[in-house]
Amino acid sequence: MAYWLNRLGFQVTVVEVSAGLRPGGQALDVRGPALRVAEGMGILDEIRERSTRLRGMSVVDRTGEEIFQTTERTLTGGRFDAPDVEILRDDLVGVLHAAAGEHVRYVFGDRITALRQDELGVEVTFESAAPARFDFVVGADGMHSGVRRLAFGPEQQFLRYLGGYVAVMTIPNFTGLDRWQTFHIDENVGAGIIGLGRDEEARAYLGFQSDEPIEYDFRDASSQKQLLTDRVKGMGWVVPQIVELMRDASSFHFDSRSQVVMERWTHGRVTLVGDAGYAVSLTTGQGTSIAMTCAYVLAGELASAANDLAAGAIRYEQEVRDYVLRSQAAARKLNDEETEEGPGGFTDFGELVEDLALKDYLAVTG
Repeated sequence: MAYWLNRLGFQVTVVEVSAGLRPGGQALDVRGPALRVAEGMGILDEIRERSTRLRGMSVVDRTGEEIFQTTERTLTGGRFDAPDVEILRDDLVGVLHAAAGEHVRYVFGDRITALRQDELGVEVTFESAAPARFDFVVGADGMHSGVRRLAFGPEQQFLRYLGGYVAVMTIPNFTGLDRWQTFHIDENVGAGIIGLGRDEEARAYLGFQSDEPIEYDFRDASSQKQLLTDRVKGMGWVVPQIVELMRDASSFHFDSRSQVVMERWTHGRVTLVGDAGYAVSLTTGQGTSIAMTCAYVLAGELASAANDLAAGAIRYEQEVRDYVLRSQAAARKLNDEETEEGPGGFTDFGELVEDLALKDYLAVTG
């Protein structure tokens, strides 16, 4: 979003609650129209160079004996003969941050606490920095978006729970996996490890199904780790070692498999992009592609709107809403078709979502 706004002539400030670029995260997919967006940014070759380049996957039983293997696809990235690119989240963050360039202003370690808008702009209050005025505010702050809460109301009314929870963490590659991933599923709980090199850290997954959502503090990692420990107790394979390493994991993220469903994403001079407005489900890997694609459309429509930015945001909604709704429907379909190979939603998602025609906003705006 920052890249395209800056390129299209806006002065951009990015506010991030973390002290810097956050490490860790799961393997993500750049697919469909997001590949064209990345190509337009000049970063597609670098994304491909930094891809996971996995060779295949295995499924094992509780003793570690292999019960399934393939070198044609992976659970997290889909088929190898597809044009999609799988990349670790922090690698993609690094590529995008570098591409955004030095003219984008970053404010780390702060958050928005209040928004007050009028016909000419938005007065923004921060937790630490002095209040400031902006022409437009974009909430790109994830499924638990603070901007959405301030502009649209409490998140409970927008979350659609899909029946489970997943954690991803960075741990030592104690299994020695080399460009390979291994998963173990035991009824309603599951675990997996992705290793990109014997001497590199690995990404581990732990997850479980639950018919009803669980109350927990999404900012309290310690309580989340304890919840996971209790849920996966008794699992075989190397799950006990993963749990032990989880306590001191260098990065850790835990959340529900949920969608964000809203009738509109724009309120005057405030709008939402990515998971903040339309999370698909973290187990699909599709959220990144949707966010990259929709950020491009939003920036382009704002640039095309001249002085009526609110109208530009409405056109952005009209351009991408069908694409977003189809993606969410595909995620629900995969969620309902879970197999013994692992949580539904990972594999071959791109085949269920039609492409999206993209305007050339650089040509439109000059």
